[in-house]
Amino acid sequence: MALAVTREGLPVRSWVFPGNTTDVTTVKKVKADLRGWQLGRALFVADAGMNSQDNRQELAKACGKYLLAVRLGSVTEVKAEVLTRAGRYQKIADNLYAKEVIVGNGERRRRYILCFKPLEAKRQRQHRQQVIRELEEELGKHADHRATARWAINLLASCRYQRYLTIDEHGCLRLNRQAVREAQKADGKWVLITNDDTISLEDAATGYKSLLVIERCFRALKSTQIKLEPMHHWLPHRIEAHIKICVFALLLERVAEMTCQRPWSAIKNLLRTLQVSEFQTPTHNFFQRNEISPDLLNILTALEIPPPKLVLEVSRSTSKL
Repeated sequence: MALAVTREGLPVRSWVFPGNTTDVTTVKKVKADLRGWQLGRALFVADAGMNSQDNRQELAKACGKYLLAVRLGSVTEVKAEVLTRAGRYQKIADNLYAKEVIVGNGERRRRYILCFKPLEAKRQRQHRQQVIRELEEELGKHADHRATARWAINLLASCRYQRYLTIDEHGCLRLNRQAVREAQKADGKWVLITNDDTISLEDAATGYKSLLVIERCFRALKSTQIKLEPMHHWLPHRIEAHIKICVFALLLERVAEMTCQRPWSAIKNLLRTLQVSEFQTPTHNFFQRNEISPDLLNILTALEIPPPKLVLEVSRSTSKL
């Protein structure tokens, strides 16, 4: 499925494609459907999963301009030339700095945007220091450091520890100090690549945040809040209807969040406090709601929803108490 959202994360259109549809085909379809919206210049923003030479060529044909994330650890050019290039960062916003790095000449030139967040760098540095301390303690507990030991195998299989470990020429597990130094160079940084020479440094750095908004929407759709997955449908129109209903639920959720300036989880918990109890008297049955808290009343007022009446229904009792 594909989703078009505003800067604030409001879904404005969705698409449902067969499972074997390629990403580039999806881009062509989305661009064609949005052509009548008079959006002006289109810029395709995507994460590192779309970033390959073939995909970049196809994206340039499909939508013209793109802004893609680049994997820091797996692209040699980025590690060798982008991260190490001297130059002063330009302040874009609080806790966001960026600088431009041009690699190559002529038509083969590549424009990279190196972004840096100091607070995120501090968080990553503290997290890595904690992981290194845990590794050093674990390595100090064992006299046998062979990589075939059960404890060593568990460490090598751990996503938390594996990247900072290595096996030496004797088959023993060791702390990889070189990997630690390499990781330090990327603290708080991410790299973008674009073929749009007209986009400003600020627009490129802040524009990538729109991708984070879209990813947040997909997480909300797939989470237990809306339960997009799993679905047990066989017919295409039923699958599409299921997704459209979930997207509509996402729209309602985002409107509520923006109106109340609270996350949906907090709104939902307050709405759950609104309850109705059934009462019986010798002659009548009636339903009465509980007292509405001030926080819940603020939510209902912001959403322009009138509070339910104190007594919802009254009927004569047909049973004898």
